[in-house]
Amino acid sequence: MSRYTGPSWKISRRLGISLSGTGKELARRPYAPGQHGPNQRRNKSEYGLQLTEKQKLRHTYGLTERQFRNLFMAAGNITEGKHGVNFMILLEQRLDNVVFRLGLATTRRQARQFVNHGHILVDGKRVDIPSYRVEPGQVISVREKSKDLAFIKEAVESTLGRPAFVSFDAEKLEGSLTRLPEREELSQDIDESFVVEFYNKLL
Repeated sequence: MSRYTGPSWKISRRLGISLSGTGKELARRPYAPGQHGPNQRRNKSEYGLQLTEKQKLRHTYGLTERQFRNLFMAAGNITEGKHGVNFMILLEQRLDNVVFRLGLATTRRQARQFVNHGHILVDGKRVDIPSYRVEPGQVISVREKSKDLAFIKEAVESTLGRPAFVSFDAEKLEGSLTRLPEREELSQDIDESFVVEFYNKLL
């Protein structure tokens, strides 16, 4: 299955979560798209709840279904901690997500594009794989030729705050994942236990 490239606001309204993080998608029309959106049935089956939470998490990080499922299975191989929490931490360790968390991009989609185009360095070496797993302590920086890009400058200037598990030097345009995040530092709009239940029935 290919990655979804359509309007993200429509998905946000369908799932009831702001994928941009701004909340603008739900401010004017806090209901699903389509002519029946405002009157859509609210009660969902157990499967419906599980599917919705899975889609929320998948679209938040912008993964294809195959990438998402494979990462879920990789999280199951981690012996310590809960499966769902480990899964969310692995999602946070993706290079495109760390670039977004550092404030070098305004959205994860933009961060993925920066990585694909070779603007991002990891420990001084160019990495153009968005799914690259960043380990705590690795330095994420902008390639010297890309430091004057308007999009990157605007993103850094517009970033009001960063998570406690990352550090960033705005002058050098570099930062790092200082530690793995705790569950309470991640999205509270998603119940990862539903995601675990969804895949446990399929795998």
